[in-house]
Amino acid sequence: MKRRSVMFTAPHEAAVVEEKFDDNLSEKQVLVETLVSAISPGTEMLIYRGQAPDDLAVDESLAALPGMFSFPMKYGYSAVGRVIKIGSGVDRSWQDRLVFAFNPHETCFTAAIEDLMPVPADIESEEAIFLANTETAVNFVMDGRPLIGERIVVFGQGIVGLLTAALLVKVPLVNVLTVDRYPRRREASCSLKVAASLDPASPTFSADLADRIGESGADLTFEMSGAPTALDQAIGVTGYGGRVVIGSWYGNKPVTLALGGKFHRSRMTLISSQVSTLQPELTGRWDKSRRFELAWDAIRRIRPAQFITHRIPFEDASSAYQLYDCQPQDALQIIFTYGRSQ
Repeated sequence: MKRRSVMFTAPHEAAVVEEKFDDNLSEKQVLVETLVSAISPGTEMLIYRGQAPDDLAVDESLAALPGMFSFPMKYGYSAVGRVIKIGSGVDRSWQDRLVFAFNPHETCFTAAIEDLMPVPADIESEEAIFLANTETAVNFVMDGRPLIGERIVVFGQGIVGLLTAALLVKVPLVNVLTVDRYPRRREASCSLKVAASLDPASPTFSADLADRIGESGADLTFEMSGAPTALDQAIGVTGYGGRVVIGSWYGNKPVTLALGGKFHRSRMTLISSQVSTLQPELTGRWDKSRRFELAWDAIRRIRPAQFITHRIPFEDASSAYQLYDCQPQDALQIIFTYGRSQ
Protein backbone atom coordinates (compact mmCIF):
# COMPACT_ATOMS: atom_id res chain seq x y z
CA MET A 1 0.00 0.00 0.00
CA LYS A 2 1.10 3.58 -0.58
CA ARG A 3 0.28 6.82 1.18
CA ARG A 4 1.23 10.48 0.84
CA SER A 5 2.79 12.53 3.62
CA VAL A 6 4.10 16.03 4.21
CA MET A 7 7.87 15.85 4.56
CA PHE A 8 10.08 18.71 5.81
CA THR A 9 13.30 18.19 3.89
CA ALA A 10 15.30 21.39 4.52
CA PRO A 11 14.69 24.95 5.75
CA HIS A 12 11.78 26.46 3.80
CA GLU A 13 11.12 23.17 2.00
CA ALA A 14 8.01 21.07 2.66
CA ALA A 15 6.71 18.64 0.05
CA VAL A 16 4.07 15.96 -0.28
CA VAL A 17 5.86 12.66 -0.87
CA GLU A 18 4.57 9.20 -1.71
CA GLU A 19 5.87 6.33 0.36
CA LYS A 20 5.31 2.63 0.88
CA PHE A 21 3.05 1.93 3.81
CA ASP A 22 2.47 -1.33 5.65
CA ASP A 23 -1.23 -1.47 6.47
CA ASN A 24 -1.02 -4.83 8.21
CA LEU A 25 -2.50 -4.37 11.67
CA SER A 26 -1.52 -5.83 14.99
CA GLU A 27 -4.30 -7.14 17.19
CA LYS A 28 -5.03 -3.79 18.86
CA GLN A 29 -4.40 -1.45 15.94
CA VAL A 30 -6.69 0.29 13.48
CA LEU A 31 -6.20 1.92 10.09
CA VAL A 32 -7.35 5.52 9.85
CA GLU A 33 -8.05 7.51 6.68
CA THR A 34 -7.39 11.19 7.28
CA LEU A 35 -10.19 13.66 6.54
CA VAL A 36 -8.73 16.95 7.79
CA SER A 37 -5.62 18.07 9.64
CA ALA A 38 -4.55 21.41 11.07
CA ILE A 39 -1.17 23.10 10.88
CA SER A 40 0.30 24.18 14.19
CA PRO A 41 1.68 27.54 13.02
CA GLY A 42 3.99 27.99 16.00
CA THR A 43 5.92 24.73 16.11
CA GLU A 44 5.56 23.83 12.45
CA MET A 45 6.93 27.17 11.31
CA LEU A 46 9.96 26.72 13.56
CA ILE A 47 10.55 23.42 11.78
CA TYR A 48 9.84 24.89 8.34
CA ARG A 49 12.30 27.73 8.93
CA GLY A 50 14.97 25.47 10.40
CA GLN A 51 14.70 27.08 13.85
CA ALA A 52 13.96 23.96 15.89
CA PRO A 53 16.91 22.55 17.88
CA ASP A 54 18.04 19.39 16.09
CA ASP A 55 19.33 17.76 19.30
CA LEU A 56 15.87 17.67 20.89
CA ALA A 57 13.43 14.76 20.73
CA VAL A 58 10.29 15.66 18.79
CA ASP A 59 7.87 14.41 21.44
CA GLU A 60 8.71 11.59 23.81
CA SER A 61 5.07 11.23 24.85
CA LEU A 62 3.60 10.59 21.37
CA ALA A 63 4.19 7.34 19.48
CA ALA A 64 3.42 9.02 16.14
CA LEU A 65 6.24 11.57 16.56
CA PRO A 66 9.49 9.66 17.08
CA GLY A 67 13.02 10.86 16.46
CA MET A 68 14.67 14.26 16.65
CA PHE A 69 14.02 17.69 15.14
CA SER A 70 16.27 17.05 12.16
CA PHE A 71 15.65 16.91 8.42
CA PRO A 72 14.05 15.05 6.77
CA MET A 73 11.10 14.70 9.11
CA LYS A 74 7.34 14.56 9.36
CA TYR A 75 5.38 16.64 11.80
CA GLY A 76 1.85 17.58 12.78
CA TYR A 77 -0.34 16.68 15.72
CA SER A 78 -3.93 17.56 14.84
CA ALA A 79 -5.53 15.01 12.54
CA VAL A 80 -9.13 13.84 12.30
CA GLY A 81 -9.99 10.76 10.30
CA ARG A 82 -12.24 7.76 10.02
CA VAL A 83 -11.35 4.21 11.04
CA ILE A 84 -11.55 2.07 7.90
CA LYS A 85 -10.01 -1.19 9.18
CA ILE A 86 -9.67 -2.76 12.61
CA GLY A 87 -7.34 -5.36 14.11
CA SER A 88 -8.62 -8.71 15.29
CA GLY A 89 -8.63 -7.66 18.93
CA VAL A 90 -10.42 -4.33 18.44
CA ASP A 91 -14.09 -3.97 19.33
CA ARG A 92 -16.26 -3.66 16.22
CA SER A 93 -17.66 -0.35 17.50
CA TRP A 94 -14.41 1.29 16.30
CA GLN A 95 -15.19 0.50 12.66
CA ASP A 96 -16.09 3.71 10.77
CA ARG A 97 -15.65 5.80 13.92
CA LEU A 98 -14.51 9.43 13.61
CA VAL A 99 -11.33 9.88 15.64
CA PHE A 100 -8.76 12.49 16.61
CA ALA A 101 -5.05 11.63 16.54
CA PHE A 102 -1.79 13.37 17.39
CA ASN A 103 -0.45 12.38 14.00
CA PRO A 104 1.59 14.03 11.21
CA HIS A 105 -0.04 15.21 7.99
CA GLU A 106 -0.53 12.06 5.93
CA THR A 107 -3.36 10.47 3.99
CA CYS A 108 -3.67 7.44 6.27
CA PHE A 109 -1.97 5.90 9.27
CA THR A 110 -2.13 3.00 11.70
CA ALA A 111 -2.53 3.59 15.41
CA ALA A 112 -3.15 1.70 18.62
CA ILE A 113 -6.63 2.43 19.91
CA GLU A 114 -5.21 3.91 23.12
CA ASP A 115 -3.54 6.60 20.98
CA LEU A 116 -6.86 7.71 19.45
CA MET A 117 -9.74 9.73 20.82
CA PRO A 118 -13.25 9.21 19.51
CA VAL A 119 -14.75 12.51 18.39
CA PRO A 120 -17.97 13.25 20.31
CA ALA A 121 -21.10 12.94 18.19
CA ASP A 122 -22.00 16.61 18.63
CA ILE A 123 -18.63 17.93 17.38
CA GLU A 124 -17.83 18.28 13.67
CA SER A 125 -14.46 17.27 12.25
CA GLU A 126 -13.40 20.89 11.58
CA GLU A 127 -14.03 21.68 15.24
CA ALA A 128 -12.35 18.48 16.46
CA ILE A 129 -9.01 19.32 14.83
CA PHE A 130 -8.65 22.09 17.42
CA LEU A 131 -8.47 19.59 20.29
CA ALA A 132 -4.68 19.73 20.65
CA ASN A 133 -4.47 23.52 20.70
CA THR A 134 -7.54 23.82 22.90
CA GLU A 135 -5.93 21.47 25.41
CA THR A 136 -2.84 23.69 25.23
CA ALA A 137 -4.96 26.76 25.98
CA VAL A 138 -6.62 24.94 28.89
CA ASN A 139 -3.17 24.05 30.19
CA PHE A 140 -2.01 27.68 30.03
CA VAL A 141 -5.04 28.90 31.96
CA MET A 142 -4.63 26.17 34.58
CA ASP A 143 -0.97 27.09 35.02
CA GLY A 144 -1.75 30.80 35.24
CA ARG A 145 -4.54 30.30 37.81
CA PRO A 146 -6.45 33.53 37.09
CA LEU A 147 -8.38 35.01 39.99
CA ILE A 148 -11.60 36.98 40.03
CA GLY A 149 -10.97 40.64 39.30
CA GLU A 150 -7.44 40.25 37.93
CA ARG A 151 -5.94 42.33 35.12
CA ILE A 152 -4.65 39.93 32.48
CA VAL A 153 -2.59 40.61 29.34
CA VAL A 154 -2.11 38.03 26.58
CA PHE A 155 0.76 38.63 24.16
CA GLY A 156 0.13 36.89 20.84
CA GLN A 157 -3.21 36.23 19.19
CA GLY A 158 -2.29 33.37 16.94
CA ILE A 159 -4.58 30.38 17.26
CA VAL A 160 -3.41 29.30 20.73
CA GLY A 161 -3.49 32.89 21.97
CA LEU A 162 -7.04 33.30 20.68
CA LEU A 163 -8.17 30.08 22.34
CA THR A 164 -6.53 31.14 25.60
CA ALA A 165 -8.22 34.55 25.48
CA ALA A 166 -11.55 32.85 24.76
CA LEU A 167 -11.19 30.86 27.98
CA LEU A 168 -9.96 33.78 30.08
CA VAL A 169 -12.88 36.07 29.25
CA LYS A 170 -15.14 33.55 31.00
CA VAL A 171 -13.39 34.07 34.35
CA PRO A 172 -15.61 36.34 36.50
CA LEU A 173 -14.83 40.04 36.31
CA VAL A 174 -11.34 39.70 34.85
CA ASN A 175 -10.08 42.44 32.57
CA VAL A 176 -8.47 40.68 29.59
CA LEU A 177 -6.30 42.65 27.18
CA THR A 178 -4.56 41.12 24.19
CA VAL A 179 -1.59 42.21 22.12
CA ASP A 180 -0.75 41.35 18.51
CA ARG A 181 0.82 43.17 15.59
CA TYR A 182 -1.60 41.89 12.95
CA PRO A 183 -4.99 43.60 12.47
CA ARG A 184 -6.81 40.41 11.48
CA ARG A 185 -5.78 38.71 14.71
CA ARG A 186 -6.76 41.72 16.78
CA GLU A 187 -10.18 41.75 15.10
CA ALA A 188 -10.65 38.05 15.93
CA SER A 189 -9.58 38.76 19.49
CA CYS A 190 -12.08 41.60 19.87
CA SER A 191 -14.83 39.27 18.65
CA LEU A 192 -14.20 37.24 21.82
CA LYS A 193 -15.21 40.27 23.93
CA VAL A 194 -11.78 41.07 25.35
CA ALA A 195 -11.51 44.56 26.82
CA ALA A 196 -9.16 45.65 24.02
CA SER A 197 -6.62 44.26 21.58
CA LEU A 198 -3.57 46.47 21.12
CA ASP A 199 -0.86 46.81 18.49
CA PRO A 200 2.63 46.59 20.07
CA ALA A 201 4.05 48.58 17.13
CA SER A 202 1.80 51.56 17.84
CA PRO A 203 3.65 54.64 19.17
CA THR A 204 1.01 54.90 21.90
CA PHE A 205 1.12 51.20 22.87
CA SER A 206 2.79 51.67 26.25
CA ALA A 207 0.53 54.56 27.21
CA ASP A 208 -2.61 52.75 26.02
CA LEU A 209 -1.70 49.63 27.96
CA ALA A 210 -0.85 51.60 31.10
CA ASP A 211 -4.22 53.34 30.89
CA ARG A 212 -5.92 49.95 30.83
CA ILE A 213 -4.01 48.11 33.55
CA GLY A 214 -3.07 50.98 35.87
CA GLU A 215 0.22 51.91 37.50
CA SER A 216 0.47 48.67 39.46
CA GLY A 217 0.70 46.62 36.27
CA ALA A 218 -0.86 43.34 35.17
CA ASP A 219 -1.55 40.61 37.69
CA LEU A 220 -1.12 37.83 35.15
CA THR A 221 0.56 37.91 31.75
CA PHE A 222 0.75 35.24 29.07
CA GLU A 223 3.47 35.27 26.41
CA MET A 224 2.54 33.10 23.44
CA SER A 225 3.54 35.20 20.43
CA GLY A 226 6.64 33.16 19.62
CA ALA A 227 8.61 36.42 19.37
CA PRO A 228 11.53 36.52 21.83
CA THR A 229 11.25 40.31 22.24
CA ALA A 230 7.67 39.91 23.47
CA LEU A 231 8.82 38.10 26.61
CA ASP A 232 10.72 41.18 27.74
CA GLN A 233 7.58 43.25 27.06
CA ALA A 234 5.44 40.79 29.01
CA ILE A 235 7.74 40.99 32.00
CA GLY A 236 7.78 44.77 31.71
CA VAL A 237 3.99 45.14 32.01
CA THR A 238 3.62 42.69 34.90
CA GLY A 239 3.23 44.18 38.36
CA TYR A 240 4.85 43.41 41.70
CA GLY A 241 4.27 39.79 42.67
CA GLY A 242 2.59 39.04 39.32
CA ARG A 243 2.89 35.92 37.20
CA VAL A 244 4.17 35.51 33.65
CA VAL A 245 3.16 32.28 31.89
CA ILE A 246 5.61 31.51 29.09
CA GLY A 247 3.76 29.44 26.52
CA SER A 248 5.90 30.28 23.50
CA TRP A 249 8.52 27.88 22.24
CA TYR A 250 11.32 29.94 20.73
CA GLY A 251 13.30 27.02 19.32
CA ASN A 252 16.89 28.09 18.75
CA LYS A 253 16.03 31.79 18.53
CA PRO A 254 17.99 33.66 21.25
CA VAL A 255 16.03 35.43 23.98
CA THR A 256 17.50 38.56 25.60
CA LEU A 257 15.89 39.83 28.80
CA ALA A 258 16.47 43.04 30.74
CA LEU A 259 16.39 41.66 34.28
CA GLY A 260 18.59 44.25 35.96
CA GLY A 261 15.91 46.89 36.63
CA LYS A 262 12.29 46.55 37.76
CA PHE A 263 12.33 42.77 37.53
CA HIS A 264 15.06 42.44 40.15
CA ARG A 265 12.79 43.79 42.89
CA SER A 266 9.44 42.69 41.52
CA ARG A 267 9.11 39.23 43.08
CA MET A 268 7.20 38.16 39.99
CA THR A 269 7.00 34.50 39.02
CA LEU A 270 7.97 33.20 35.59
CA ILE A 271 6.05 30.02 34.78
CA SER A 272 7.21 27.56 32.15
CA SER A 273 4.08 25.99 30.67
CA GLN A 274 3.98 23.11 28.19
CA VAL A 275 1.06 20.82 27.45
CA SER A 276 2.83 17.44 27.40
CA THR A 277 2.59 17.23 31.18
CA LEU A 278 0.39 18.58 33.97
CA GLN A 279 1.44 20.96 36.69
CA PRO A 280 2.82 18.74 39.49
CA GLU A 281 0.50 20.29 42.11
CA LEU A 282 -2.53 19.09 40.12
CA THR A 283 -1.60 15.50 39.39
CA GLY A 284 -3.25 14.16 42.54
CA ARG A 285 -6.67 15.08 41.09
CA TRP A 286 -6.09 15.72 37.40
CA ASP A 287 -4.86 13.53 34.58
CA LYS A 288 -4.74 13.94 30.80
CA SER A 289 -8.14 12.32 30.34
CA ARG A 290 -9.83 14.82 32.64
CA ARG A 291 -8.12 17.70 30.88
CA PHE A 292 -9.20 16.39 27.47
CA GLU A 293 -12.80 16.27 28.69
CA LEU A 294 -12.46 19.92 29.63
CA ALA A 295 -10.95 20.71 26.21
CA TRP A 296 -13.87 19.04 24.39
CA ASP A 297 -16.27 21.13 26.45
CA ALA A 298 -14.28 24.27 25.62
CA ILE A 299 -14.56 23.43 21.91
CA ARG A 300 -18.34 23.22 22.27
CA ARG A 301 -18.39 26.67 23.86
CA ILE A 302 -15.83 28.46 21.66
CA ARG A 303 -16.61 26.83 18.29
CA PRO A 304 -13.02 27.41 17.09
CA ALA A 305 -13.75 26.57 13.45
CA GLN A 306 -14.63 30.27 13.24
CA PHE A 307 -10.86 30.88 13.18
CA ILE A 308 -10.23 28.82 10.03
CA THR A 309 -9.17 31.24 7.31
CA HIS A 310 -7.86 28.81 4.69
CA ARG A 311 -8.84 25.29 3.63
CA ILE A 312 -6.06 24.03 1.40
CA PRO A 313 -6.06 20.67 -0.42
CA PHE A 314 -3.47 18.36 1.07
CA GLU A 315 -1.65 18.02 -2.26
CA ASP A 316 -0.95 21.78 -2.15
CA ALA A 317 0.57 21.63 1.34
CA SER A 318 3.72 23.53 0.39
CA SER A 319 1.63 26.61 -0.42
CA ALA A 320 0.20 26.60 3.10
CA TYR A 321 3.64 26.86 4.68
CA GLN A 322 4.64 29.57 2.23
CA LEU A 323 1.51 31.50 3.20
CA TYR A 324 2.29 31.29 6.92
CA ASP A 325 5.90 32.20 6.22
CA CYS A 326 5.36 35.16 3.88
CA GLN A 327 1.87 36.41 4.74
CA PRO A 328 1.23 35.55 8.40
CA GLN A 329 -1.01 38.58 8.72
CA ASP A 330 -3.57 36.87 6.44
CA ALA A 331 -3.78 33.44 8.10
CA LEU A 332 -5.22 32.50 11.48
CA GLN A 333 -5.72 28.76 11.05
CA ILE A 334 -4.90 26.82 7.90
CA ILE A 335 -6.24 23.30 7.57
CA PHE A 336 -5.59 20.58 5.01
CA THR A 337 -8.52 18.86 3.35
CA TYR A 338 -8.08 15.34 2.02
CA GLY A 339 -10.96 15.12 -0.43
CA ARG A 340 -12.86 12.41 1.40
CA SER A 341 -16.41 12.29 2.68
CA GLN A 342 -16.69 13.44 6.29
